[in-house]
This record gives sequence, structure tokens and C-alpha cells, in this order.
Amino acid sequence: MLSLDVVIPCLNEERALPPSVRRLHDWMTRELAGYHWNIVIADNGSADGTQAAAIALTEQFAAVRYVRMEQRGRGRALRQVWTESAADIMAYMDVDLSTDLAHLKPLVDAVAGGGDIAIGSRLLPDSVVVGRTLKREITSRGYSLLFRIMFLTPFRDAQCGFKAVSRRAAADLAPLTQDNGWFFDSELLILAQKCGYSICELPVRWTDDPDSRVRILRTAWEDLKGLLRLKFGGIRQARRQLRAAGKL
Repeated sequence: MLSLDVVIPCLNEERALPPSVRRLHDWMTRELAGYHWNIVIADNGSADGTQAAAIALTEQFAAVRYVRMEQRGRGRALRQVWTESAADIMAYMDVDLSTDLAHLKPLVDAVAGGGDIAIGSRLLPDSVVVGRTLKREITSRGYSLLFRIMFLTPFRDAQCGFKAVSRRAAADLAPLTQDNGWFFDSELLILAQKCGYSICELPVRWTDDPDSRVRILRTAWEDLKGLLRLKFGGIRQARRQLRAAGKL
């Protein structure tokens, strides 16, 4: 039986965390009987009651673990948890569970079937997006067009918070990423595609969280800087490191 860690990165989510973890735990108990799974709460620098809420969940559920990092950043949290995990497959999702949980099993199964990375996408023709503002939709599609032109990548949605990776892909690629924030996802996928790892993109039903903490303009600027870093040296550096380690 394959093992699976589902990571929930969180920052100051004392209210959203308990109901989301309970809902996810109930769903995984029903639908993922074919895997030996755990839920990992990755707290990256919360200053509210998130830690107490997370510890209470670990006491309630044996399959829930808690990891605390003092420094903030979703990318930093995922990199640490993924590189420390012994699971065969590692996945993550946003704490608000914006992506319908019905898509989790196909996502994980795609990696269990031999894939390196599987990602949920809001930008495929069969995807359903509910409640998203026009501003966010334009920004998302514009960013998708930009990185596809720059890197000729086949995938469309790099930033959807719903991904699964094999242990090999996580061990090889996560240490090569430099971004500690939201650009981590794009960096991981672009490096994966340029270094020969497979990426399966699946349509999802996604519901916008009106309480989203993402700052669009700041995030867009950081994304642009990250894309330029990869374009002018970042990919070559990653390929050199993988080649030196005998992984390319």
C-alpha cells in the first residue's frame, strides 16, 4: 500500500483550520482506503491561535501531524515538509479547500500510476470556476500566457493550490527551488518540465475564497521576478545540479 502525505500550509488560520481538517479527514477516510495516508499541518509562522488549534487536531486524529516553522512562506513550508517526508506521494492543498475534494483521488492516482507530478487546473476547458472576480481571472490567464510564451510549457495553471508529487520528484526538485513564497509552485513546475519530469494537468471545480490573503499586485511582481530569474540562469543551474548528482 502506497503512503501519502497531504500537506496543508497555513498562516494565521485558527478559525478555518479545524473545520477544514475535519472535513478532509472524513473524506479521506471514506475515499482513500487504498492508501496509507496522513494529513500534515505546516504552520509557517502563525501568530494567532493556529498552533493550539493544530495541536488539538493531532490529539483528536492519529493521522494528523503538525509541523511548526517560525519563518513565513508557503514555498518554504512545502519544501521543508516534502523533503523531510518518507511518503511515496506528497500532495498539498489550500486550507480553505477551494478545490473540490472529489478531485483528490484522481490527482493522487495519477502519481501512483507512475507520474512525477499531477496538478489541478482552473484553466482547462472542463474546469469549473465559481465566484472568481474578473480581475483575478484576467490576472490568472495573463500570467498563464506569459510563462507559456517564455518557457513553452504545456501546462496552463501553475498556481492552483492543489498538487501531488512523487517522492523522487520532490526529493530531486524541491531543494533546487529558491522561492519561499507563492512563486514556489511555478518554479517547481517549470524546473520539472525543463528537466524531463512528467506533469499531468487535471481539470477541477474550484470555488473562490472571498477571504483570500493573496495580494495580487505584489504577487504578480514577485512572479515576474521569479520568471526572469529562471529564464536567465535558473534553469541552467538546476540542470547542472541534477546532472552532477546523476539525476539527469
